[in-house]
Amino acid sequence: MHVAIIGNGIAGVTAARTVRKRDPKARITLISGESEHHWSRPALMYIYMGHMRYQDTKPYQDHFWGKNRIDLVRGWVTQIDADGKTLTLDGQRTVQWDKLLIATGSKPNKFGWPGQDLNRVSGMYSLQDMDALEGWTRDIKHGVVVGGGLIGIELAEMLHSRGRHVTMLVREASYWDNALPAEESAMVNDVIKATGIDLRLGAELESIEDDGTGSVGAVQIKDGERLDAQYVGLTAGVRPNIAVTEGSSIETARGILVNDQLQTNHPDIYAAGDCAEIRTPEGQRNTIQAVWYTGRFQGEQAANNMLGDAGDYNAGLWFNSAKFVDLEYQVYGNVPASGAQHTSGLDYVFWKHDNGKHSVRICHKDGAVVGFNLMGVRFRHKVCEQWILEAKPLEYVLKNLRKAAFDPEFSKRHDAAIRAVAKGATP
Repeated sequence: MHVAIIGNGIAGVTAARTVRKRDPKARITLISGESEHHWSRPALMYIYMGHMRYQDTKPYQDHFWGKNRIDLVRGWVTQIDADGKTLTLDGQRTVQWDKLLIATGSKPNKFGWPGQDLNRVSGMYSLQDMDALEGWTRDIKHGVVVGGGLIGIELAEMLHSRGRHVTMLVREASYWDNALPAEESAMVNDVIKATGIDLRLGAELESIEDDGTGSVGAVQIKDGERLDAQYVGLTAGVRPNIAVTEGSSIETARGILVNDQLQTNHPDIYAAGDCAEIRTPEGQRNTIQAVWYTGRFQGEQAANNMLGDAGDYNAGLWFNSAKFVDLEYQVYGNVPASGAQHTSGLDYVFWKHDNGKHSVRICHKDGAVVGFNLMGVRFRHKVCEQWILEAKPLEYVLKNLRKAAFDPEFSKRHDAAIRAVAKGATP
């Protein structure tokens, strides 16, 4: 059996490794136009900032692929013949397959802004994006980042690290308040502003202006203000990268439509990771999960299904982590965003340090813990997951906070302060 995989991100690579572990005889071809080898996408900013080299971001040594008989093919897939089971690469080469996995990830959103296709306007998702920014940096005095979220703050920090003035245009009233509770969102606002980054909340891009050479020269904000700029970063979210399916009979909507087994409308074609859109019952919104760990889970499940072990994909307990400049963030389980806290049916304990750089939120329902939101404090993943899955009582969790501690050995503990707040906490 020949398994072809389009995309060498976490979903595609996990699928390739899973197939090889389970079927020593399978032929595996891993195709990517972005890079020859798999690398850690979350480390992109650290390459630009000089903290890491590209080769340091590759989880596997280059000889790993040959040793495991996974053929790496560098090229862009331009056509998928679903019935003939053929891929066309770069308009010329062809690859035959028995089973196909599409794991092409995401691409930055564009909303039809005038000037969005000018030179020195880009997202920050691929190696090509980073290489382009590296080449433009010497000409940048002022960069404008459009959109918040996790990629937006990373791109702003990248430019800031090179001494470039940065303005962030964030449409929301508070940073990432569609994902964070109000208090934590306010903490992120303060951390960003403290770095010297010009954070504009409630600000929307109107247009990007040409400097007369085909490159960005300024941006117009909807409130009427005009800002000179030599670079614009588009980070207003991402959407599934499904261009590879154009002209094929593979069904798509926002993403590549798959069932619970990650199977498309063609029985031998699967999709996993950011590009996959999981069908849900009539009347419900289909599911797209653009998170690293769900990409890994989906890649593994798709591989098992391609090998004949039919099973439904299960995302497990929700988890995410990030860093807003120097403020670390972790979330486990059910933690409502700003505006939904008092309509979610959940109660919570919230403690915040006077310095504004540490906070712990413990959400609970009917006395059982259902979620944790941590800023500047680290808890152990397995402990948090176990407490939520076992529906541990809030009282138990408060008494055993030390079991979850993941901070350095001599760091100051906040357990007593959290318990003190809990005694008088109100939802």
